[in-house]
Order: sequence, then C-alpha cells, then structure tokens
Amino acid sequence: MDQLAKVVRSIPDFPKKGVVFRDITTLLQDAQSYQRTIDLMAHRFIGQHLDVVLGVEARGFIIGSALAYKLGTGVVIVRKPGKLPYRTQKVSYQLEYGEDTLEIHEDAIRPGQRVLIADDVLATGGTVAACIDLVKKLGGEVVECTFLMEIEGLGGRERLKPHPVSALLKF
Repeated sequence: MDQLAKVVRSIPDFPKKGVVFRDITTLLQDAQSYQRTIDLMAHRFIGQHLDVVLGVEARGFIIGSALAYKLGTGVVIVRKPGKLPYRTQKVSYQLEYGEDTLEIHEDAIRPGQRVLIADDVLATGGTVAACIDLVKKLGGEVVECTFLMEIEGLGGRERLKPHPVSALLKF
C-alpha cells in the first residue's frame, strides 16, 4: 500500500490554502499501479453477491467501471443535474458552503439489487451519503461503500454509518 500511496501526487494549497489535494491521475496513468489498485479493491468482494457497482461522477466512474468489470457486474452512474438523458430521481445534499444535487436514472437500480458504491476519495461523506439515499429511493440495498483513499479526520466514515466502508489508502 505504501508504494501505491507514493504514486498519488500531493498538491498543497489546492483548491484553497491549507488543503492538500490528493491527485490520483498519476496513479491512473501508471498501468501497474492502476491494475494493482483495482485488483486490491476488488479482492474483498470476490465471491459476494453483487448486482451493480455505482460509480460517482467523475473519478468514481473510473474506479467503479473497473471494479464492475473485475467483479462481473453492471455499472450504474450518478451524475450532476442535467447530464442524464432519461427520467431521473434526484437528491440534494449539503456541502460545506451550500447545496448540491445528484441524479440517477429512475430504472438504473431495480428493487432488491445489491449495490457496491465506489468512489475515488472519502472525505466528509456528503456525496456518498446522497448516493446511498438514491439507491434506497430505487429500492436497492447498499452492500458497502468502497474508496481508493480516505482522508481521515473529516468524519466521512462516521457519516456513512451503518453502511460498511472500505478504503485502500488512508491519508
């Protein structure tokens, strides 16, 4: 894990002073690191019954799609408003400074389907908490929320309880 963590680029003071942004593009462009990441993330779910992996816009699409392929499931996407062409369900949620909204196609998840939510980073957990609400609105069951990395100390893991959370890397 230490080797993978070293591949993630740290950018100080982005997007604002005092924040260290963890840039995964360096990991994604390194074929061996990217493959190792997906293999390690998928390993815990092999043999579990999962119907779909939900990828969160935008880097979650990259992680979620690769996990879905590896696990032999479908992939479902959640996007910002106005980006999906079919009828949608939406949920609004609070950000640090305001509100945001996410949408999913109304037929993306069938009642009873077992869903793995995947994203690149767990920070405060607001975006994924909104995704959990969308899955529940459609009658799905959240099996777990999995992340490439977790920024500890921001309360994300607590916010997602009682749902299981896993993260490959922790910063």
